[in-house]
Amino acid sequence: MARKGGLGRGLDALIPGNDFESSAPQGTTLVQTALIVPNPRQPRESMNGDDLEELANSIRKHGILQPLVVTFDPLSGMYTLIAGERRLRASKIAGLDEVPVIVREADDLQRLELALIENVQRSDLSPLETAEAYRELMDDFGLSHEEISEKVSKSRVAVTNTLRLLKLPDIVQKALADGQISEGHARALLGLATPQSQIAALQSIITHDLNVRQTEELVRKLTGHKPEPVHETIPDPEIQEIEERLRSKLSTRVTLHHGKKGGTITIHYFSDEELDGLLRQLLGD
Repeated sequence: MARKGGLGRGLDALIPGNDFESSAPQGTTLVQTALIVPNPRQPRESMNGDDLEELANSIRKHGILQPLVVTFDPLSGMYTLIAGERRLRASKIAGLDEVPVIVREADDLQRLELALIENVQRSDLSPLETAEAYRELMDDFGLSHEEISEKVSKSRVAVTNTLRLLKLPDIVQKALADGQISEGHARALLGLATPQSQIAALQSIITHDLNVRQTEELVRKLTGHKPEPVHETIPDPEIQEIEERLRSKLSTRVTLHHGKKGGTITIHYFSDEELDGLLRQLLGD
């Protein structure tokens, strides 16, 4: 169920009709690319060069189908980008001197919100970039986890889990940013109490090329929990799919044990705050 007051609603307010498919969107104007400055609240730090070149080629052939959203400063005569940094960069690569924009009024918070939602909707942000954006919403604008979850249309548990990635040691965060480990690996490492144990486990993950499930088993072993019995049989794809759906929905590790006469579902949490968020989500309180 869509959340009211989320960023998607804010984007609709800035872009009437939200019609991104039109080749000649209404309410747009052409602005020189040299007059557009980046959004100082842009959460995305890196962009793939090959992807930008591919988009630039598309722009050369078809033009820009989705206008950029900007604000205008009459004192400087410059436009500040709210949404569309990837399109702006690709347009410059394509050699465009002007781009179609929609000029809107937006405060600093709205600039961050809209840049964040655009990237989240396109899955453009890395987990750490998303976490940094959430932290900025907390530190600079005083938003709670609940308020952030409403704005980005994510569960409160998902927001909390993403923010927890910033508690990992720098070397683990770098491994995540560089693609040596996945977000699932990183979340599993959060189950270890000290940075030293997290770094040691990271080395084991990289050295032995452990997958997420193997990493979770390693963490359980290091924390003194009895490891789950290892079965030689191939995991049931249907059970794995259900587990993945539950993990995606609840934003935490979920294990499903299915037998001939029923089974169990184990939902894991790693802090009181996560437990509170899970109870809210499951019970609807």
